[in-house]
Amino acid sequence: LYQVGGFPGFRWAEWNGRYRDSIRQFIKGDPGMVAELATRLTGSSDLYRGSGRLPINSVNFVTCHDGFTLYDLVSYNEKYNQANGEDNRDGDNQNHSRNYGAEGVTDDPVINALRLKQVKNFMAVLMLSQGVPMILAGDEILRSQQGNNNSYCQDNELSWFDWNLLEKNQEMFSFTKGMIKLRKRHPSLMQRLYLDNEIVDISNMHDITWHGLQLDEPQWIDSSSRVLACTLSRVKAEEEDLHIIFNMSEDELTMELPELKERMWHLAVDTARPIAEDIIEPEQQQAVGEKTIQVSPQSIIVYESR
Repeated sequence: LYQVGGFPGFRWAEWNGRYRDSIRQFIKGDPGMVAELATRLTGSSDLYRGSGRLPINSVNFVTCHDGFTLYDLVSYNEKYNQANGEDNRDGDNQNHSRNYGAEGVTDDPVINALRLKQVKNFMAVLMLSQGVPMILAGDEILRSQQGNNNSYCQDNELSWFDWNLLEKNQEMFSFTKGMIKLRKRHPSLMQRLYLDNEIVDISNMHDITWHGLQLDEPQWIDSSSRVLACTLSRVKAEEEDLHIIFNMSEDELTMELPELKERMWHLAVDTARPIAEDIIEPEQQQAVGEKTIQVSPQSIIVYESR
């Protein structure tokens, strides 16, 4: 894949195509992606560390100008480039996309709800990853190119930015802003160095601890697993620790929360909740008293400690 991570010079950051493909595969439920997800979440050390480069050298993205938009990624199994005049031969055939039950536009409310949740999952993962996030303009308002993944020759409604979508899909726009806001208040999500399972003085916790269905038991070699969780230590005194659960299985799960000393977990994000209830501002968060929680299918949950 075009030698990602091999560009010379520490002052250059690279578009991380491995990140794109890995996140697409995990979110759509491909097997055997748990360990790969962990590597991409933590700055792709396998690509950059060997040459002395840092997580900030990884430009993380799920979509870009070339390929499906984010909404098309969850709406089409195949590309539709006939309008380009090349008999649909142009454009990438390996899109790692999934339509969730109908090809293209549908009025099925169940399919549309799942598609929206998956778009939120993509946006959430991007904002929860070490490295530099890049968002394709329009993804925050569910822009579509009707399945065309190579619109270089389309100077028309297919590729133009429709500003009316901002009003139509205001709720997705708000979710995107909320995830950006959460990222900005957590320096632990924007670290310059790789996470090495070291103790952080401020919290007396490991910088990151991985979990699977059970605490401290990530399922690295279980190819059937579609679940990963991690506890991320705060790096500043005024910051909160994070506990993040990624469940891309089609089952509701019962999972444990790690025990905290002198703090309690507060729900901050749940992509399975309806829009406008999926991100909870700190002043509205409530402490979670239970040791176990229910995790909805194909969802991402974020807890903050305070």
